Amino acid sequence: MDERWNRSSTRTAKRRDRAARWIITLGGVTVIASVVAILALIVGVTLPLFRGPTAEAIPPTQIALQGEKPVYAAVDRALSGGATIATVWLNHGDLVRVDLPRGRQLERCRLPGVDKNDPRRRLRQVEPLGHAVFAMLWSDGGMSLAELSGSDVRRLADVPSDGTNKSPIVQSLLRRSDSGAMTRATRHADGRIVLTRRLDVETLSGDRQTETHQNVLLDDLTPRIAAMTMDREGNTLYAGTDNGRLIRWSLDETGKPLPRDVVRAFSDGRAITAITLALGDVSLVVGDRNGGLTVWAPVTTDGVQRLRQIHRLRGHDSPIRQLVACQRHRAVASLDARGVVHLDNLTSQRSMISLDAGTDPIEQIALSPRGDVLLGRDPSGRLTAWRLELGSSEISLRTLFGRVFYEGYDKPEYAWQTTGGEEFEPKFSLTPLVFGTLKGTLYAMLLAVPLALFGAMYVSYFTTPAFRRTIKPAVELMATVPSVVIGFMAALWLAPILERWALAFCLSFVTLPAALVAFMAIWQGLRRFDMVRRVENGYEFLVVLPVLVVGASLAIAMSGPVETWLFGGNFRRWLFDGPLGMTYDQRNCILIAFGLGFTVIPIIFSIAEDALSNVPYSMTAASMAVGASRWQTLWRVVLPSASPGIFAAAMIGFGRAVGETMIVLMATGNTPIMDWSPLNGMRTLSANIAVEIPEAPVDGTLYRVLFLCAVLLFLLTFTVNTAAELVRQRLRKRFGRF
Repeated sequence: MDERWNRSSTRTAKRRDRAARWIITLGGVTVIASVVAILALIVGVTLPLFRGPTAEAIPPTQIALQGEKPVYAAVDRALSGGATIATVWLNHGDLVRVDLPRGRQLERCRLPGVDKNDPRRRLRQVEPLGHAVFAMLWSDGGMSLAELSGSDVRRLADVPSDGTNKSPIVQSLLRRSDSGAMTRATRHADGRIVLTRRLDVETLSGDRQTETHQNVLLDDLTPRIAAMTMDREGNTLYAGTDNGRLIRWSLDETGKPLPRDVVRAFSDGRAITAITLALGDVSLVVGDRNGGLTVWAPVTTDGVQRLRQIHRLRGHDSPIRQLVACQRHRAVASLDARGVVHLDNLTSQRSMISLDAGTDPIEQIALSPRGDVLLGRDPSGRLTAWRLELGSSEISLRTLFGRVFYEGYDKPEYAWQTTGGEEFEPKFSLTPLVFGTLKGTLYAMLLAVPLALFGAMYVSYFTTPAFRRTIKPAVELMATVPSVVIGFMAALWLAPILERWALAFCLSFVTLPAALVAFMAIWQGLRRFDMVRRVENGYEFLVVLPVLVVGASLAIAMSGPVETWLFGGNFRRWLFDGPLGMTYDQRNCILIAFGLGFTVIPIIFSIAEDALSNVPYSMTAASMAVGASRWQTLWRVVLPSASPGIFAAAMIGFGRAVGETMIVLMATGNTPIMDWSPLNGMRTLSANIAVEIPEAPVDGTLYRVLFLCAVLLFLLTFTVNTAAELVRQRLRKRFGRF
């Protein structure tokens, strides 16, 4: 009977063991699969950042010409159904609208007031000004502004000839500012540039009248102006010469040029063949005779603003004929003399697309307002178009982790800034975020690791068992405080106090050690009394706490006189104006040290105390038996034996600090700067995700970059934990398996 019962019990135990083994295995595999699935998800969202742009060709279309010549072709996708519509301006003043995918002409219309039969008034030049507005130059020297709205075209303004007919017109620019001022810059064949500005001013009687101001720029340089462009407001004029010089004129209210800025762009004197302003009217894209493409911008050096090269793009094999800036992205399309088109991003210097129309070279190119269609036109009126998918062209390893020369900066910088105006240059450098993550974690660990380890050593080997049973659960209870509460307290309660007593906090690094040293010197003289020696048996903290209070009080009392005596009565002003040149921000890394430290200390303390307490008593007893003190035993025997567990505690605390979001979000200014000063803030990867994700369009560049931040956080914690495990295993082999 007993034997049968034993066999039954054995079979039951085996079944339970197998069930437990399968349940545990299933749970472990599920956890691993979940982690891998999460990693695959965030990596999958990130990968399209590095996917190359694509171009899909639209079948060529030949427009019907009736003894006319095409002057300019533009492209738009404003009609219903997303149709790709091209508009071709003809030299008689007509314009033809063409449905490119279907290869058919939709309609033909004429600009109001244009006589097709007048041979003295022919269209010579058309320049797009954005938002379906075009500036047109006529053969008689006059200019017009016209706007396309669906299938309608209307004349906005007319500007007569500048009255200087001594030399033929080579190029003419027309701009209308938001205030209504009309600015015209005309380049003549003899090298002169005539500036004309028409202003609507209010007279003393309340009437409005038009004032016209004209200025003639005589180029006193030997080379001639080869290319010219102007910003949209008509306040800055740029020119490139045939010996490689760039000239920039700033215009006053009447259009009078101020002293010019002349820069020798190319030391070999190559001719500048085309220039245009990129989105934002700050960066100047320059094409030269050798096919080179460079980007220039005003940079302040020694208090003087001069044009300086900030980017170099992929060049062509022949001279640059035309440059077209995208109105949606910081990209530029370039056309060379052989009809080859390149599309490049200015910020990332990334070469996106290279197109060649084949046997019929392209004479002129245009981009749609959204930058999703590129149109090419040959001399016979044949239109070739490509649908573009640029993706995240502004993203590259250089823009993510390297220094980039951004507009408005005086040198290449690491920068993160995703919001701004309509023509803002996004900055997606992750280096300041990684730096901020490591900086905040470092300051937190500098506070948490010493306090947690010394506390664990004291509780494990110096205090009484009753106190140990009380203090350890109390410290572990600290981990249950929500991080949002800690961040709230640090930001709204601790930050003003720390700002008020900043000098006292700095003085405490002197007064607290001094008070402890003085106390220990006095204590050595009092140890001859039995009552004092009894305090040393686990109750030292009762005596040390008042000493710390005295040291802190001394720092507070000294702060006022020291600030008046050494810092002119204003410590924070001295930090900024003095040799340190540091700015004190109310939300700074000292707050992070206290906030994150409060969060991390319970984890490190608990694991380290367990590691110290698990060292066999036989080892400590043997050490004390040969005459070692408690401190010597702890330092020479216990700490080396428990070092794997202590190291693991520190690494787990590090991982906890790296991933913290709410405390760093609330207690810092979230400014992505790279400065080790503890008196200013930073922005971490986790806080950056929390700040930016509500404003990130789904599947947009910012959205995917934020997922890349999550990938970096995962890799950072994975690398740290892997390295920690390797170090821990080596420590276990060296100091034993305790």
